Amino acid sequence: MKHSEINFKIQLDDQNIPEQISWSATDNPNEGIEETKAILVATWDPYHKGTLTLPLWTKDMEVLDMKRFFIEIVGTVADASLQATGDNFFAQELEATCRTLSSHLQKEIVAAEKGTK
Repeated sequence: MKHSEINFKIQLDDQNIPEQISWSATDNPNEGIEETKAILVATWDPYHKGTLTLPLWTKDMEVLDMKRFFIEIVGTVADASLQATGDNFFAQELEATCRTLSSHLQKEIVAAEKGTK
């Protein structure tokens, strides 16, 4: 039986706020530890029938990037839910939410660009 590992290293400041996040995986095609600005790990607790999540981001991650990160997570959930359940309606509703949020984010980006010029 094959085993695979994913590891996260979180460097915290003196108030336990992430300053640096890195990860490594045995099946990562890019060897070595990779730096990132955010992670969201979710697991299903079968006993309590609920989700356990670990959302972390570094204090220097920009808000607009964080919003894009969440939109892309929802898109990934839409794809995975279709593969896992075959429920096309559910996946399409998640995708519709992504389109709505993407449109909203694009307006924020345009407004931010106008504000800096």
